[in-house]
Amino acid sequence: MQYRKLGRTGLKVSEICLGTMTYGDQVGETEAINIMKKALDAGINFFDTADVYAEGRSEEIVGKALKEVRDSVVLATKVANRTGPSPNDVGLSRKHILKGIEDSLRRLETDYLDLYYVHLPDYNTPIEETLRALEDLVHQGKVRYIACSNFRAWQLCKALWVSDLHDLVRFDCIQPPYNLITRDIEYELLPLCASEGIGVCVYNPLAGGLLTGKHDLDRPPAVGTRFSLESIGRMYYERYWTDDNFKAVARLKDIAQEHGRSLPQFALAWILSSKTITSAICGSTSLRQLEQNVGATEIELSEEELSACDSVWEQLRPLRFFYGR
Repeated sequence: MQYRKLGRTGLKVSEICLGTMTYGDQVGETEAINIMKKALDAGINFFDTADVYAEGRSEEIVGKALKEVRDSVVLATKVANRTGPSPNDVGLSRKHILKGIEDSLRRLETDYLDLYYVHLPDYNTPIEETLRALEDLVHQGKVRYIACSNFRAWQLCKALWVSDLHDLVRFDCIQPPYNLITRDIEYELLPLCASEGIGVCVYNPLAGGLLTGKHDLDRPPAVGTRFSLESIGRMYYERYWTDDNFKAVARLKDIAQEHGRSLPQFALAWILSSKTITSAICGSTSLRQLEQNVGATEIELSEEELSACDSVWEQLRPLRFFYGR
């Protein structure tokens, strides 16, 4: 396992981050803990969860699995999504953040987080209020580094400006979606992160499983896959289950096979070929998946393979004219 620095910080994380969104839902506690232990054996030191994953069960399982090795791992969770019926049980207000951190720390059985993400933008709360609350958590020792997820480039840029203006902690990492059929962050977000020294830990590196190549557009998603889950299946179906995406996946599968590679490992190796990417968050649901994901770190793609991937993206999302020069 190789390790990369998180942006401009001195924190080092494994190229593969174990995502635990389905732990406590699709994956039961015993199996999830077993997968996490195998991940540790494979050299993975980076684990990602959130307060809303499986209604808090994911954090509980992660906390139980990592309790004995807490100080040797990098643990990340998130705040912002709705966690209760109150008007203040959602968003990035000071009130919700301070309650959210205490609830997460309790479930995770720890007294600090290595990385605390704001899960999504809050258009009703000034970013300065959010950053001041996070600043307090850092000074209290409850959080080591702060990060954001699902921010647009302008939102991250504004947050960095506010941090500089008021001498507040800054976002050192962002978590956006990124994969062979979802590459829009290349236009503005990735160049911004490269320029400002922001770590990039990407989610959905296999497009919710579409880039495994095992799905069929003309058949319902197989039971047990992310697309079939009652809690998140519809969201993933609307996100990726399109005719154009299936055509692109078929072309990518041919490219991978021509070079003697499996599509999932090919897709992960493609992500890790970018120097701007810090880590790929992989939601392994079995030991076999974990082994395949870890194996991708040993693959180095050729310029020919990378160019072939670019040609598929250009057909999927042709850019006729772009305002930025």
